[in-house]
Amino acid sequence: MGDGGVYVSEEPFLVFLKDTDGDGKADFRRKIMAGFGCEDSHHALHDFVWTPDGDLLFRESIFHHSQIETPYGPIRADNSAWFRLRPDTHRLVTFGNYPNTNPWGVTFDDWGHHVASHPVFASAFHATNPPYPEQHPRATGIPAYSGVCGHEFVDFDFWPEELHDCFIKVRYKPSNRVEIHKWIEKDDHFEEAYQGDLLYSSNLSFIPTDLRYGPRGAMYICDWYNPIKGHAQYSLRDERRDRSAGRIWRIVPKGATLQDPPKIAGAPILKLLNNLKRREYRYRYWTKRELRGRPAEDVRIELDEWVKNLDASDLRFRHHQIEAVWLYRNISRTHPDLLRELLGCEEHHARAAAVRQLRYWYGEFPDSIELLRSACNDSNGIVRMEAAIAASYIGSVEALDAMLDVANHPRDTHLNYAFTSSLGAESLRRHWQGNPKYAGIPLLLKQSKRSGELVERGRSASQAEFDSHENLKSVRITCLPERMKFDVEQFTVQTGQPVKLVLVNPDATDHNLVIVQPGTLEEVGMAANEMAKDPRNANSDFIPSDKKDKILHYTAMIGPTRSSRIQVLRFNAPPEPGIYPYVCTFPGHWVIMTGEMLVVDDLSEIDDLIASRNAEATFTDWSMDHFKDASFDFDATAAQRGAKVFKEARCNQCHVVQGDGIGLGPDLTQVKERYTGNSLLQQILNPSSEINEQYRTYQLTKKDGEVVVGNILKEDKQSIHLIPNLFNPAGVVVVPQKQIKRKTASELSSMPNGLVAALTRDQILELLAYLQSVGGKI
Repeated sequence: MGDGGVYVSEEPFLVFLKDTDGDGKADFRRKIMAGFGCEDSHHALHDFVWTPDGDLLFRESIFHHSQIETPYGPIRADNSAWFRLRPDTHRLVTFGNYPNTNPWGVTFDDWGHHVASHPVFASAFHATNPPYPEQHPRATGIPAYSGVCGHEFVDFDFWPEELHDCFIKVRYKPSNRVEIHKWIEKDDHFEEAYQGDLLYSSNLSFIPTDLRYGPRGAMYICDWYNPIKGHAQYSLRDERRDRSAGRIWRIVPKGATLQDPPKIAGAPILKLLNNLKRREYRYRYWTKRELRGRPAEDVRIELDEWVKNLDASDLRFRHHQIEAVWLYRNISRTHPDLLRELLGCEEHHARAAAVRQLRYWYGEFPDSIELLRSACNDSNGIVRMEAAIAASYIGSVEALDAMLDVANHPRDTHLNYAFTSSLGAESLRRHWQGNPKYAGIPLLLKQSKRSGELVERGRSASQAEFDSHENLKSVRITCLPERMKFDVEQFTVQTGQPVKLVLVNPDATDHNLVIVQPGTLEEVGMAANEMAKDPRNANSDFIPSDKKDKILHYTAMIGPTRSSRIQVLRFNAPPEPGIYPYVCTFPGHWVIMTGEMLVVDDLSEIDDLIASRNAEATFTDWSMDHFKDASFDFDATAAQRGAKVFKEARCNQCHVVQGDGIGLGPDLTQVKERYTGNSLLQQILNPSSEINEQYRTYQLTKKDGEVVVGNILKEDKQSIHLIPNLFNPAGVVVVPQKQIKRKTASELSSMPNGLVAALTRDQILELLAYLQSVGGKI
């Protein structure tokens, strides 16, 4: 509704209908625009809503191809896009064109951030579109899903206080419920946190499809009330389709007294302006819709005075000013001095909202680029995000130069998305693409894309539902570069608790994570090592099939030679308390790259669980100082005992002596020809002190930003031949020298420190005696 009538999607048209004689029927009809996609009515124009600053916002979804004729030229969109329309000027802007599923349900939070379902924090997706028919990148690592049909923030006073920082959403799949979520601020975005259900039914006919507040604060839920909700999953002739039923649920807190709404229709302008101080978003929304219908100059005159009389000591002072800015744009007026004040104020929410308006008012400021640059260097990530987006609307080369300052600051997922999308927008790309002055931008975009490799890609509806569990345990584990360790070596869960475990591998070596039954770590690890004997397993995940009964959950192998650097496990914790090891089963890694999942019925039982461990071997961080007075004059008996230590310590799982063992590392048959005494002891205690060049890892950074990691097979003036995976020696990658920007040698041996920590001093010396013997012939 708006402008005295209603806007209707009637693809391929956007239509305006109006009742001019008061009989409740439309007698005025105008086709506002034509050319919207009509390939699939299920995805046609939807989510019509007025933005806080007075644009008509709507969207079309996948499968559509639109070419809309406007007075300013054609607007094209391919496979989904957002649109903003200024009805008074017929100016149409399209943005946020990226691959997605069906998103329904839109609102705005207190500071004007766009809240949707795909993505949830839609403000990060407002950069104008790339050249048609290209699209912006996927929403990698950003919460986004279909199956939600509406959102409303809880801001009526009579609703329970614990809900006042929450919003309500209706979900029609994969489970049908009305959910309560917290709206939590992060550095560069807001995110939802599931708290529980406001309404739930096990009846599959309950399908909530929208929600709205009534004028007195009651919440109304639209219920499809039909188990047949799909347009493709069931026959159109399915007899269960009910074309007449449906229900509206009215929800009011128990014992609550509904409030009287402020007068809006026909109220004096000053009273309407004071409505903008109300906490209830819907009152402010309806009020601005009313004011848009009043003579714009009359509203502007009274609004000027209202702004002057605002109380600076009011806790909501900056918000009242932002509401004024939004209203100025609603009536197609400006107030540059007010916007300038807000751009530099102390409240970062107000600064972000002000930068969002700079998209449209930049022509009012002779120093607009300086204002934009200041926002691009703001201390707050959301302000920088809005600045990056604003640059795509300004579209000048000067805006591009200012926006590049964002790259000098940390960029989390949402800010990074806004930054890369703005660089890809047609308005900015035309300045840098093919321009030698901006030769660094393609590299910058590649780096930004690689940062997306360490965040989870789009979730399915079932995954999103799993993640919404109120007691979800979230664990993020990173493989520490060049240390062969997990950064989290112990975490605790309760029996049966839902667990989301995210494994990230920025290391130069492939890793995975395997959770095993208590007491089976060594058995599974050795079985994985045995797999290395078969060349066909070179590119496998090294999950021994004969030990599946010992393995609870596992990720794929991830890393530089694999298709991904991130894997996510979702599972329920075991029903039995215990200490469940997790390990990387890449051959040789299992000895040291381990951790523990502690499972208890109650968190108070942690100490008892740890205390109940079986007696374990004593571990010592051995160094050369422990062997200052050691004698290296060994007899045959010591060497014989050392042969036993060599196998008990699992050295043969990585090294070969006279054909016995697995050749993951150097052959030690003739090691005494190179090392004896202290030098050999040093290699045992600190393998990285001197690395065999055949097994040293190198990282090649190419000029286009791509990174290749592996062992050097051959190097000449023309190219470097790398073996990314020693288990697949035939898989050689050739990198031309002219493409290489930097070559970096790893200073860490693939054999980590600490492998002899469980041995005694005498056992280490006996191992030394064995390796100094004549190739094991004792």
